[in-house]
Amino acid sequence: MRKYVIVTGGVLSSVGKGTAAASLGLLLKSMGYRVTVVKVDPYINVDAGTMNPYMHGEVFVTDDGAETDLDLGHYERFLDINMNKYNNVTAGKVYFNVIKKEREGKYLGQTVQIIPHVTDEIKSMIRKAGELDNADIVIVEIGGTVGDIESLPFLEAVRQLHLEEEEHNVVFVHVALVEYLNVTGELKTKPLQHSVQELRRIGIQPDIIIARSIVKLDEDTKKKIALFTNVRADYIFSSYDVPTSYEVPIILNEQGITHKLTQKLDLKDTIPDISNWKSFIESLKDGSKEVNVALVGKYTKLKDSYLSIKEAVLHAAAFLGLKVNIVWIESTDLENIVNLNDKFKKIDGIIVLPGFGARGVEGKINAIHYARVNNVPYLGICYGLQLAVVEFARNVLNLKNANTTEVDPSTPYPVITLLDDQKRVTQFGGTMRLGSQKVILKEGTTVYSLYGKTEIFERHRHRYEVNPEYVDKLQSAGLTISGVSENGLVEVIELKDHKFFVATQAHPEFKSRPLNPAPLFVGFLRAAANI
Repeated sequence: MRKYVIVTGGVLSSVGKGTAAASLGLLLKSMGYRVTVVKVDPYINVDAGTMNPYMHGEVFVTDDGAETDLDLGHYERFLDINMNKYNNVTAGKVYFNVIKKEREGKYLGQTVQIIPHVTDEIKSMIRKAGELDNADIVIVEIGGTVGDIESLPFLEAVRQLHLEEEEHNVVFVHVALVEYLNVTGELKTKPLQHSVQELRRIGIQPDIIIARSIVKLDEDTKKKIALFTNVRADYIFSSYDVPTSYEVPIILNEQGITHKLTQKLDLKDTIPDISNWKSFIESLKDGSKEVNVALVGKYTKLKDSYLSIKEAVLHAAAFLGLKVNIVWIESTDLENIVNLNDKFKKIDGIIVLPGFGARGVEGKINAIHYARVNNVPYLGICYGLQLAVVEFARNVLNLKNANTTEVDPSTPYPVITLLDDQKRVTQFGGTMRLGSQKVILKEGTTVYSLYGKTEIFERHRHRYEVNPEYVDKLQSAGLTISGVSENGLVEVIELKDHKFFVATQAHPEFKSRPLNPAPLFVGFLRAAANI
């Protein structure tokens, strides 16, 4: 019988529900259970693809081309499984399906309402994800915060799920903030109490509480929470601040959370085998050599805008035994600067990050130029490839006004142009070149040496490409096209006589895992660290 673990959040957003859900998934999988995770997002957007990163962090792309919430990246990295479009349920998808069914006459004779039609659709989508993944346990993270109006239909749906499923098949885990007052040295539980009261008001009694705080909860604080939430103290767990989110499964496991979960779910209780995970964390902590890496982008004020890239750097660092210092550089700050030595004099490697639009483009091009002429290891991702081609065309081919038509539609040298099938696109949502695509690598190149094979699959998210009309000119001037798609699109470029200069149209960061780092990031860091 399939089991469901429902993770809700209280007090404020970004409290750590995604990390908690991923951590529970890792622990349960390590006990031998087949686990999948579903992220429920109450926003009306059908998916995350049209949102500015400052709104919701990065857009995480799955193999099947779904543009999803960044928490699916947590799930993939922690559980080492591939998510798909069914693992992200949004209010937009739910209402779209319900309205479509109403128009098709599937509700004839009925007044279509939130209850039961919308809530039934939510339950159906959650159950379908579990069926498709053949999961023993489905972990469902409810986005937003308890008390939000938009979350109510989803909370009602999981309340009904608990009612409909057999006993021991549904467990509620509530993650909420416990504030620590530095002035008095006190942990304040009142906000958490109120969030549980709000849950109980709508018919959900938490079975387990994960209290998020700066410091570890003491037993007296647990007893106080228990008194006011009707959750026994031994079912209250502390998720306190640790150096990396990867340590959360370990601290929860040390407190015995899997024992309580399996008890509530009436499952066999075994000891999770997380020895490899612990080894990864030790490698992350014990880097013997420091390397400084600059991440250049236009959304660096919110680090979650590039979450998967940051994590991919850490994965590669742990693999190589390095300690990486990430230096975030806003690309707009690099514009109109003649000499970038002061910005990059202590930098061992530069990554130019993905993005869209004109803001910050010239700053990225300046960073690419600096890396190329100063032999600084460079990795370009998506826009980082396109702008590397622009920089090369301007400064090596001497096409001074070369540009991408995304930035300058009237450029006389459109070295980057819209994909042919994008010229007929009239809607923005879900219409880019998305998901896993085959890339054919050229033997004898840097990228081939990193992957060790001629055919790879990486995830994509773009509308523009290297203009085929300029490929011969670029190659004759010394730019190596080391990877192409099946239909001839430029996928990877590199420079031969450079310490490391590689750019890819793909997003290899989406497939990087703690125990299996992305090859391009490994090669980049190895060059940056001179090892």
